[in-house]
Amino acid sequence: MTAALDAQALPAGSALDLVRSLSPADLADVFPAPILFVDLADARPDELAALTARRPPLVLVGVGPGADRPGDGRSGGPGGSLVPAAAGLDVLLPEVLAPGDDVDAAVATLARAAGEHPEAAVALVGLLRMSERLEPLDALVAESLAYSTLLAGGDFARWLAARPPRAHRPSAQPLLTHRDGDRLVLTFNRPEARNAFDTGSRDALIAALRAASADDTLTEVALTAAGPAFGAGGDLTQFGTAPDLARAHLVRTGASAGAEIVRCPHRTVAYLHGACVGAGIEIPAFADRVVAAPDVAIQLPELRLGLVPGAGGTVSVTRRIGRRRTAWMVLTGVFLEAPAALRWGLVDEVAAPG
Repeated sequence: MTAALDAQALPAGSALDLVRSLSPADLADVFPAPILFVDLADARPDELAALTARRPPLVLVGVGPGADRPGDGRSGGPGGSLVPAAAGLDVLLPEVLAPGDDVDAAVATLARAAGEHPEAAVALVGLLRMSERLEPLDALVAESLAYSTLLAGGDFARWLAARPPRAHRPSAQPLLTHRDGDRLVLTFNRPEARNAFDTGSRDALIAALRAASADDTLTEVALTAAGPAFGAGGDLTQFGTAPDLARAHLVRTGASAGAEIVRCPHRTVAYLHGACVGAGIEIPAFADRVVAAPDVAIQLPELRLGLVPGAGGTVSVTRRIGRRRTAWMVLTGVFLEAPAALRWGLVDEVAAPG
């Protein structure tokens, strides 16, 4: 099983043979780095389709120019166009790298991520494969189940143990509301914490969104934030504090800001600026329209904690940029700046504030 552990791309047929041969004992052996790089250069679409149809507990990464070949029904050998078959992989490097980017460095980064956080990496791609076929509210439930599972894992426990204890400091008014005619503006108001999303922010946002949904005199709800950052992610001082992970799942699905945005009957617009990390992009990405300031820096960093996104990102971000680009963002922790976010469709417009 060493072929699954190194960073050398295998031909699609060899990758398929390897996956077909995996036994339970083999899976234990590959878990130090559960990632498989597939060479797309001369891949056959039927082999790729058979590989991805098996849904192996591995991160499947396409390497090479094959995914860029036109879908003429002949390229890539028997079975038709390569493009639809390659789309079943978890990451396609030709899709996420710009011309001139270092492919070897990208391969090394992905291999390192899967090696350092194997359970979270496999949970991530399995979740993304499933959730793209679900309705948003059902996909949020699936994300929460995966998140609670990983909260009980050793990787997260090690991160938590290494983190110095810090007291949570709630804000007196974590969300400001302002009515402007038929428009309601909701402003995250924890600038002292870079608008880290805590339970107080969540509860205030959900209450405001539910009230807005019940108000038929509104036509638009806007999400903004005070201070230099739109949102620095979940408040880390509250991570790992839930005493009962099963109950935490019920709370997460019953009190989901993303779900309330999905249910909101009014047009929703998010205005991003500065750091948009974790929940700071996962929640606003549910909006009907996302406007970003030129200084935005977007990141999904949860893998380094041994987790997957837990504020709806596997649903909201995926529905904007697709599951393969979402997997790339989570696995690498890369920062996405405004031009790339616009090009990928994570934001709809880049404009200076005001």
